Amino acid sequence: FLELKNENPFRVRAFRTAARAVSGFPGDLREGLESGALAATKGVGPATLQIVSEIVTTGRASVLEDLREQIPPGLVEMLSISGLGVAKIRQIHEALDIESLPELEAAALDGRLAKLPRFGQKTSENILKGIAFLRQASGFRLSHHAADEAEGLRAALERLPGVTSAVVAGEVRRRTELVKDLVLVLVADTSPADVFRRLSQLPGVHEFAGQDERRVTLRFAGGSSAQIVVTAAVNAGAVLVQATGSEAHLRQLAEHAVTAGFAFNGAALWRGSEFVPTPDEQAFYGRLGLSPIPPELREGDGEIDAASRNALPRLLERGDMRGFLHCHTTYSDGSNSVMELAEACRAEGYEYVGITDHSQAAAYAGGLKPDDLARQADEIDEANSRLTGIRVLKGVEADILQDGRIDFDEAVLARLDFVIASIHSRFNMGPKEMTARMLSAMDSPHLTIVGHPTGRLLLSRDPYGLDLDAVIEKAAATGVALEVNADPHRLDLDWRVLRRARDRGVAISIGADAHSVAGISNVEFGIGIARKGWLGPDHIVNAQPLDRFLDRVARRRGG
Repeated sequence: FLELKNENPFRVRAFRTAARAVSGFPGDLREGLESGALAATKGVGPATLQIVSEIVTTGRASVLEDLREQIPPGLVEMLSISGLGVAKIRQIHEALDIESLPELEAAALDGRLAKLPRFGQKTSENILKGIAFLRQASGFRLSHHAADEAEGLRAALERLPGVTSAVVAGEVRRRTELVKDLVLVLVADTSPADVFRRLSQLPGVHEFAGQDERRVTLRFAGGSSAQIVVTAAVNAGAVLVQATGSEAHLRQLAEHAVTAGFAFNGAALWRGSEFVPTPDEQAFYGRLGLSPIPPELREGDGEIDAASRNALPRLLERGDMRGFLHCHTTYSDGSNSVMELAEACRAEGYEYVGITDHSQAAAYAGGLKPDDLARQADEIDEANSRLTGIRVLKGVEADILQDGRIDFDEAVLARLDFVIASIHSRFNMGPKEMTARMLSAMDSPHLTIVGHPTGRLLLSRDPYGLDLDAVIEKAAATGVALEVNADPHRLDLDWRVLRRARDRGVAISIGADAHSVAGISNVEFGIGIARKGWLGPDHIVNAQPLDRFLDRVARRRGG
């Protein structure tokens, strides 16, 4: 909002610094305010403390509300269009008096946009594509936002009289990258009607819509909604399966039930006219002769056949992760030092951490020049001399340049323990050229991992054109690992692609892309995507001990 107002850039920068500091604060914000720990955090000043205090105590920020009154909401929506930054939005607003997406679309279609200085027909076409993408994405939310919202609601509903447990179901439980609907199952020892009466009296409920005798939809004053399903404990297994699985999974499950002599109708299991109790999901699947199917796999993609043959894979778990990879420090655009990240990773149980700040081509992110990288290497050596229980690795997230070269020459790359390389520019290259660029980079013997391989930003930017089958084949042939970037805004590679990569023997890395200590928790989202891709610890390079990880790097370099 401040940028759109063309406010003092120093004030804008101060807010950005404060945002990073607050998001990276390791403890509870309320406790940090009371103890003074938040005030002592670098980048947090009196104005920030006042805003945080107001949010913590009232749930609102008057500064933000004032700005919302001053700035047309359509201008903020435009920021979600890839390639359309603040300066261009201000130019559009000032030159054409445009304040909404429909007005922007009309200006792109009738040629007014293309006539603006530094725009042109290509920019106009890209804006039209961006508007179409936003419309397609509307109604969805990112997985971490949905999970936080669902968990807050679950904790509140579990305290209702008569409710013995509350479980988040639906897409959140399947750990899909985008979530359209929140679904919660309440197990109750009282009637659904009694639970519904209490639900309708919850503070903040704006609308209460009954669907049938066991389901209602709650809509809240803030605009969010959730489907609530109530069940008795005796049928909790069947209801949880029905409320969690995708349409394809449930359809195939119903077909399998018929072949096993049952009927799975209306969120209950029947044998003829006899109701079959299923107090939990294990009992439900067991009755049908199936191994229990993890929620992440319930997508109708072969999991029922595998469960019938007891052939479901052993999926990756958080306890399998040995190394923490892909993180940024204060050397580039991160908020914490090498030592702070190392100590935080050790506290989380990791055995090694790979520091990967941006390379020199990424000047916008404070990319490191060779001298900076050497200075950081000395700091890492110093950290390793003082640390026990964890090893800090020297790495970099180097840009893959337009011609496929990896930023930094070979002598610089050879001094690193490992290298992640990613595309951060020229997203509009054609699929043939982009694929050639990626394949050329994978020829480098210094490349260990390709970071966020398709470049997508969920609900914001489509993947760039890329022949993924060619990339997978090249990765299988060269031993280059492909990353599941665990930043919940990316979650790239897509889980649908991971099955193909796994079947070709491609190694996968889970990279947190952490820019602060708080970003360490991103790994959980990456694990969810890996599980959806049917991956176990043997498929993940940083689920391996340090010596095996370094052996992989050495083999790539011909050592």
